[in-house]
Amino acid sequence: MSSLSAGEFGEAGFEAGRATVYHADKLGGAMRIVGIPLLLAGAAAAVGMAVAPAIADELNDYPTTARADYVLACMKANGETRHVLEQCSCSIDVIASVLPYERYVTAEAVLSVGQVQGNLGTQFRSTEQAKSALNDLRRAQAEAEVRCF
Repeated sequence: MSSLSAGEFGEAGFEAGRATVYHADKLGGAMRIVGIPLLLAGAAAAVGMAVAPAIADELNDYPTTARADYVLACMKANGETRHVLEQCSCSIDVIASVLPYERYVTAEAVLSVGQVQGNLGTQFRSTEQAKSALNDLRRAQAEAEVRCF
């Protein structure tokens, strides 16, 4: 086997057309071996380089401020601990993966304007688009609850 690189915790190399990584666990000293065929690794890297930015843009259509607002409100409701921060961050990530940002904004508007008393609030809450967006948000939140809390 010839070595490609060596470091404090591991070594990478190749033999017989396979890339192999030897990794010593810092605490236990155990060795883990992961083998990947070189051709597959090269193809995956080439495809990943071309597709990754497009996928990232699609999956990350929620602005940072919207994510931060959600996490802050979630932490206020559930406690302000490191564990809750991780759960709330997970939650908005799940919601973002299930619900497009445009639909999320519509549902948030329904929740906000829907609290208005009187005729305006009633008219806004009763539209099919409002009901549908709110149901989509509730489903996404339920999925996030299952995955993150």
